[in-house]
Amino acid sequence: MKWTRAVHHLESLAQECAQMATRPPSIFPLRVTQMWVAADLLGPPRDLETVTVALCVDLPADEVAWWSEPPGAQHWANATRLARNPVLVWWRSARAPVWNHRIDRPALVWDDTDGVREDTLAALRDGHGETVRLAAPAEDLLLGRLHEELAVSLRNLRACTRAYEDRRWSPGKLEPVADALWRAGDGYLDVLDAVSRA
Repeated sequence: MKWTRAVHHLESLAQECAQMATRPPSIFPLRVTQMWVAADLLGPPRDLETVTVALCVDLPADEVAWWSEPPGAQHWANATRLARNPVLVWWRSARAPVWNHRIDRPALVWDDTDGVREDTLAALRDGHGETVRLAAPAEDLLLGRLHEELAVSLRNLRACTRAYEDRRWSPGKLEPVADALWRAGDGYLDVLDAVSRA
């Protein structure tokens, strides 16, 4: 997709985040509190395959392990038409740092306190994402963060394995539980590889 189209998708999602924040928690219990942009959209203008964002939710870190989907994520994504656009979402806890080995120096696009960051969108439109990114964490801080993320991912993998075992022979669809187990395993291995490289 063209650069301008990619920025348009990002801006549209920021507006959706703002609208969803006004909807009743009884209908949309998953509360997205921040949206960050990561990866290619922070670089120079060019054609892109996807727009990568991190959506921070008001849940403990243990409920938002790496590459997992928190409860209510599908409902939220359907309400915002997120799945229809070329957007890769990484769900994160708002109670832990958003950055890790893949979310490298992201830029805040929207939060539930100050709304849409027009300065960030303007910088991205002009291909100046570097000017609005977070500072890089110190190497020891990143390594400590990766170890925390690995512990969360391992706990999630164990919980998803137990859930799969409990549901394996029960009536009903197994696919949601199997998908959650796959995401937990894949996320754990991704963080483990990052720790090994570090």
